[in-house]
Amino acid sequence: MSSVQPIDLYARRISDEKQLSVMDGTSTGTDKRYRILHADYPDPDALRRLAGAIKDHTLQHLDTYLDAADRALTANGAQVHYAADAADARSVILAILRGHGVTRLTKSKSMAAEEIHLNRFLMDNGIECTESDLGEFIVQLDDDEPSHIVKPIIHKNRREIATTFQREGVADDYNDDPETITRRARVHLRGKYLAAGACITGANFVCADSGRLVLVTNEGNTRFGMAPVPVHIALVGIEKLVPRECDLAVFLNLLGRSATGQQLTVYTEFIAGPRAAGRPDGPEHMHVVFLDNGRSDILASDCREILRCIRCGACQNVCPVYRQASGHAYRSTYGGPVGAVLTPLLAGADFATYADLPKASSLCGACREVCPVDIPIPDLLLRLRHQAHREAVPSPGAVPMSPFAKLATSPSLWRTAMTMSKAMNHLPVQVAPIAPLRNWLGSRTLPESRGGEFRKWIKRHSNHS
Repeated sequence: MSSVQPIDLYARRISDEKQLSVMDGTSTGTDKRYRILHADYPDPDALRRLAGAIKDHTLQHLDTYLDAADRALTANGAQVHYAADAADARSVILAILRGHGVTRLTKSKSMAAEEIHLNRFLMDNGIECTESDLGEFIVQLDDDEPSHIVKPIIHKNRREIATTFQREGVADDYNDDPETITRRARVHLRGKYLAAGACITGANFVCADSGRLVLVTNEGNTRFGMAPVPVHIALVGIEKLVPRECDLAVFLNLLGRSATGQQLTVYTEFIAGPRAAGRPDGPEHMHVVFLDNGRSDILASDCREILRCIRCGACQNVCPVYRQASGHAYRSTYGGPVGAVLTPLLAGADFATYADLPKASSLCGACREVCPVDIPIPDLLLRLRHQAHREAVPSPGAVPMSPFAKLATSPSLWRTAMTMSKAMNHLPVQVAPIAPLRNWLGSRTLPESRGGEFRKWIKRHSNHS
């Protein structure tokens, strides 16, 4: 077993160009979020707490709201399906497509679809599946994976994208002008929309009272995708419910500002059901697939707060570990702080495979400070670390803490250590006596020790008094 955490290994190997792309993209997003939230609201934290309370209420009564949403969707003309796990969801969607004779489709950005690896499954079963979100389209052309919840190609720059377009025949020549890249993608995708027999989307929210789906995009690709096709399939995690449409005033204002620094995303669509009589376009059939895939287990765990997540990516943007390593280092659909919590939980019986992710954090708390639904991510990371300890999951690269525990619980040993601590400033870390400690120090820089003065100070003042 390696003596270094997997995420550390990935971060060491990442290219300077890719790291610069991630650093620029995340820092810009964080700055824009802070400016617009504090410019528009005198107390943004109060709004975050309100959003968290609404989501908590929804999760506590999820069975009630799922039932209400089912009834409302059915009344609107949609067909509702339930998928217990990824395999079930893939099978349900394939059956729907085959039932309607669909061989080509377009798809909007959906983290739930990424989670169940839907694209590859459909293509393996003879269905052409084209991503219509520009970032996801580029990821698909490169046979890559998204590295960010909102900005799937945050790890790429325009030169790489232009090279991809030329290589894959989307463009005849190399041109890395962003406007030209966008225009060429638009021309290419327009034909895909018109040839498709179905459109697959996710949903940012589902209103339990009205049964309306809310789709939030900045490109309008969901409108293009749904307008010419007879079939619309929405794959939705069961946690995406909100009780009432009026709750959207809270969530939509927070989502746009947290995700992209916008007051509201460019396209906010409310989908009530299939095309009504007399409407000139839109799908004639609408299917909503509610996905569990481990969410019920998370709901029953001590980490249920992670189900509040509205997939804004703000925690990724602010996280110092994500900025250094990028999303791919997390080895799963969800990267960053949210992924460090959600991925091990969704893994279920394979928890040990991803038990290192909660340790890939400085616990600085920045992720909680920016979370629009006030998820206590650092607390959840500690709970998962404790679970890994209980289950005796090996922790490569970790320094044994029992010697420190003995030192910290013995006043005399602690005083002696503090007296000698300044000597560490003159010792090379490579001579650390314990191999794990030596390995740990090999990739970290300790601050200069300046301790030992407080006890002298307190002793002088105690005697003086």
